[in-house]
Amino acid sequence: MNSFAENLLSLIDSKKKRMVEIRRYLHAHPELSFEEQETAKYIVDFYQNLACTVKKNVGGYGVVVEIDSGKPGKNLALRADFDALPIQEETGLPFASENPGIMHACGHDAHTAYMLILAECLIELKEQFSGKVTILHQPAEETPPGGAIQMIKDGCLDGVDHVVGCHAMSGFDLGTIYYHAGATQTGRATFKLKVQGKGSHGSMPNAGIDAVLVGSQIVVNLQSIVSRRVNPFDMTTLTVGSFDGKGSANVLKDAVFLEGDIRMMNEASRKLVKAAFEDTVRGVCEVYGATYELDYVDDYPVLMNDQPLTEFVANSLEQHPFAELKKVVDSGPIAPSEDFAYYCQERPSCFFYVGATGEGQVAYPHHHPKFDIDEASILIAAKTMATVVSEYFNQEK
Repeated sequence: MNSFAENLLSLIDSKKKRMVEIRRYLHAHPELSFEEQETAKYIVDFYQNLACTVKKNVGGYGVVVEIDSGKPGKNLALRADFDALPIQEETGLPFASENPGIMHACGHDAHTAYMLILAECLIELKEQFSGKVTILHQPAEETPPGGAIQMIKDGCLDGVDHVVGCHAMSGFDLGTIYYHAGATQTGRATFKLKVQGKGSHGSMPNAGIDAVLVGSQIVVNLQSIVSRRVNPFDMTTLTVGSFDGKGSANVLKDAVFLEGDIRMMNEASRKLVKAAFEDTVRGVCEVYGATYELDYVDDYPVLMNDQPLTEFVANSLEQHPFAELKKVVDSGPIAPSEDFAYYCQERPSCFFYVGATGEGQVAYPHHHPKFDIDEASILIAAKTMATVVSEYFNQEK
């Protein structure tokens, strides 16, 4: 391990208590996507009087911090998100959310805490590497169109060579780092569909167009898209998660409303499903004489981790483990979607995962009102990213 890495890890160790304190403060003061004004201010204030360049209001409430060593070299960007979710917290933690109906139920508070301390340490040691580190404090990961694409449009990747990010993961073992190269997280699309029929009394069904029947036929037929149209080796899901057809028991409903989403691990499947979806809705409605209004939105792409960079990250951790790091394993693809995928489209990027469930801890899933992490994972995240950063610049020598 090079001296820069040793100094960086040692400095992070000396600040681990502050890291936890920051996480707890942020956990108690969550803000929803696109509303993170106070969180962004907290981040900007953290960097006051530190030797770095800070840009605020990047693509919304995004904050970009440039740590320039003053020596030539590559520019590595590190990303951490900071928005919360519309969930009423039920953890009972002493630092539980003070904002009713809003909760850090996905670990973004931990991401921001580790990144702030890591950035502070890099600023203090910037004479020990050559090049630049760009810190991307990103809002609005949870809600499309997401904060990443807005920050990119606002120039957050100007001059950047590579991007690296990580996510604390409930249900993944504390002390283990998980990675995967290539298609790693699903792309996504969402839809809202209004099926317009013609209301009538149940005693005279021939006088109406039963929107519930039409909507039901649409739901059934949509399932054949994945089972019969998509290559079975291309993981794809189509979910109708909401069907609003409530009304009187003896009345043919005039209109129904359906909502859902589509996930895919291949962008070719995205195009196929979208076309087949529209064909199915149009065809069923024509058969029954109904009409429809469809709002079908493609959002987060498939997250494609760059093969060479991902191998570099994994090899760096395997060859230079620190005390808290027990294992480095290939996780395989991860089902949820992530707007880090937009960075992957612009620069060679790697997004990996930090196990955040300790031994004996109940692993409530992300977005659950009782979601929590083992706070030891915050230090592991900081040291993992520090190892990647130090090896990234060490290889340039």
